Amino acid sequence: MNIVIVGAGLAGANAAEELRAQGYSGDITLIGEEPHRPYERPPLSKGLLLGTADPDSVFTHPTAWYANHQVDLVTGAPVTEIDLDTSHLTVRDRQLSYDRLLLATGARPRRLPMADTSGAEVVYLRTLDDALALAPRLTEHLLIIGGGWIGLEVAAAARQAGGTVTVVESATLPLVRVLGQEVAPMVADLHREHGVDLRLGVGISGVEHAAGCTTVRLDDGAVVTPDLILVGIGADPDDALAARAGLATDHGVMVDARLRASDPHVYSAGDVANHDHPLHGRLRVEHWDAAIHQGKHAARVMLGDDQPYLRQPYFFTDQYDLGIEYVGHVGPRGYDEVVIRGSLANRTFTALWISDDCVAAGMHANDWDAVNLLRGLVGRRATAATRDTSVTLEDALNGV
Repeated sequence: MNIVIVGAGLAGANAAEELRAQGYSGDITLIGEEPHRPYERPPLSKGLLLGTADPDSVFTHPTAWYANHQVDLVTGAPVTEIDLDTSHLTVRDRQLSYDRLLLATGARPRRLPMADTSGAEVVYLRTLDDALALAPRLTEHLLIIGGGWIGLEVAAAARQAGGTVTVVESATLPLVRVLGQEVAPMVADLHREHGVDLRLGVGISGVEHAAGCTTVRLDDGAVVTPDLILVGIGADPDDALAARAGLATDHGVMVDARLRASDPHVYSAGDVANHDHPLHGRLRVEHWDAAIHQGKHAARVMLGDDQPYLRQPYFFTDQYDLGIEYVGHVGPRGYDEVVIRGSLANRTFTALWISDDCVAAGMHANDWDAVNLLRGLVGRRATAATRDTSVTLEDALNGV
């Protein structure tokens, strides 16, 4: 059997590793658009920007690993066509056949045309090269458009580097769509305490660049004159190749609970996969943990495993002295209540989001022993003990 993986990111690399770990001895071809071998993205907005991580530390495997494990790694080579009828794909001037195909093409930053066409210096943070180019600019005046995870992590890195930072976010609080009105103010306070100029509940009305000066006008009438603009307004799944091939796509490659696409020989994992999660329904997760575990799961399914992918979404962030781990997913219906143990003011606490008497999600801030307890609670029925903040998470999990 011949397996081809399109997308040499974290999902693709972990799929290749799992195939070999499961004893598969056939051909593996791993194809990526970027010139680099597979690497991890979390350090790009954390340690790599701060200078605390060496660029070589981000790579998933040493260079020699691919040859040692008989993985044909093809970099700097976008796949331009997939023929589902003949099970072939086109990369550069090569035609490759496959028996199983894994699409792990990831996502691309959502563009802001108003900024892109202005003549101003505008950057996005998605790739290793993006991070290496941004790092030496952190001491300047940085305008970050978008107060999501990437934007806030870059804001923290820039302030720690001594830069001036303005963050513009259209929502009334940063991360309010994820953390809710109860927890999001803590994040806003953190950044204000570290000198970030947060402009909340406003949007961008215009970007101009003339005589070497950038002027950004906000829709509340305010003006910002940064040296550099970082746009961090989300990402869109890179599903164009799949759509051209005739696979079912809808904001990602549509896959079933087992990560199988609409063609019986094709699978998808990572940021591009629109997964029919058995617990959450349709869900596309753009986080490091999902890329790793979906890649490994897809590998096992390609080899005949029939188990659905059940793992709860997970992400983490580090900003200044705040560390957060979050497990689960609060769907579009939102949540009914949030139960907080510990101190929001001291930024050491846990939070459980409850929806329809079920624990939909949980997080901790600077409580590093809590994450496994949160994993155990998420997806379970919320009991009186779950809601009682005088009961520890461990006792709530054990039904005490």
